[in-house]
Amino acid sequence: MMLSNERRVIARAAADALESITLAQLERARAVVGFDGFVDSIVHVVDTRHAMTREGYSPIRTIGAFAARAAAAAGKSANIELMTLEDRFGGNGPLLAGALGQLGVPVTYIGAVGQPESPTSLHPIFQEFAGRCRAVLPVSPPAFTDAMEFDDGKIMLNRAANVQGVNWDLLKRTVGLDALRAIFAESSLIGMVNWTVMGGVNSIWRGLRTEVLAVLPPSGAAAQGETGRRSIFVDLTDPAKRTDADIAEALGLLSDLNSLVPVTLGLNLAEAERIARVASVGSFERLKDASLGELVETSALEIRCKLGLSSVVIHPREGAGAATADGRSAWFDGPFTRSPKLSTGAGDHFNGGYAFATTLGIDGAIGIDACLAIGCAVSGAYVRDAESPTRQRLVEFLRELPEPER
Repeated sequence: MMLSNERRVIARAAADALESITLAQLERARAVVGFDGFVDSIVHVVDTRHAMTREGYSPIRTIGAFAARAAAAAGKSANIELMTLEDRFGGNGPLLAGALGQLGVPVTYIGAVGQPESPTSLHPIFQEFAGRCRAVLPVSPPAFTDAMEFDDGKIMLNRAANVQGVNWDLLKRTVGLDALRAIFAESSLIGMVNWTVMGGVNSIWRGLRTEVLAVLPPSGAAAQGETGRRSIFVDLTDPAKRTDADIAEALGLLSDLNSLVPVTLGLNLAEAERIARVASVGSFERLKDASLGELVETSALEIRCKLGLSSVVIHPREGAGAATADGRSAWFDGPFTRSPKLSTGAGDHFNGGYAFATTLGIDGAIGIDACLAIGCAVSGAYVRDAESPTRQRLVEFLRELPEPER
């Protein structure tokens, strides 16, 4: 665990850096993000009904208790009631793009956010999201998720058929190759997430490499000055259901992309353990008795080195660690809370904060630990407020960063 004073110093330095950002710097930090889209139903699983009203129930509080309820139905049957708290825009891409847009980044979103009867027209549930973006280009209707919220985590039940047709050919048909080249040319940050549920992402990575990135100059107009080179941020998003062969192919494609544009791979703890196993990185076995910070920081170093990527960042609920190609690594204790208002989207908001900070060059100006602090603070504010923080809210949160609840 970090010393509290050290943690406060890093957080306040990060807040100072964010407060000094100019509108011109934000404009140079343009981003393009894709390519999924979901309508998220945030739900509780009913444990006991006290009355037949919307509020007349007690929810199942933990994933373990839900698993026990489901397991007890083996050989029998069960009726498990879901209580919908709200429907909201979702998908890893929109949540990442929405977090960036709320922080002031000019974002172009390309993805499955269209209407069923008119796939290139914006679905009404994404209207508020579109207000955060510079441009939104729908290419397909969204998929659907029941996001079951528990005190110790969440279970996402995806109905993902609508996003399966999103591939490179569809993007070229709906957006156009010249328009895609123009969008990516002016972007400092390229965010691509949710590979796990989208069979067409490999084709998008290949198409971007050969038909877009290979013909662009090393740095776009928006990537000059303080923001440095164009960069890619990727989150595979819970690849538990994908085979080792699928994952190995995806990692190879990312290494190939990294030869043209620096790639950061974002992982949660379970994802990092799976990637380490596929990549034959032994840190999780070797350091099973180490502190979480040591395990995460070392794993980030070893995974990054093995895959040949620009950087790897790993974000368990308790904090985050990262390693970069120049040999730097760090761990930061996050503001973990045992009672979040909303946990669905917490990882996407960490990704948004971390990518925001690195795109603005805060890793070079202050250090990678400041970028980790910003990522943790964006996520920490989001789960407490149940909404994406503005830059002002983020600065305030960093200055008074809560101590982790153990």
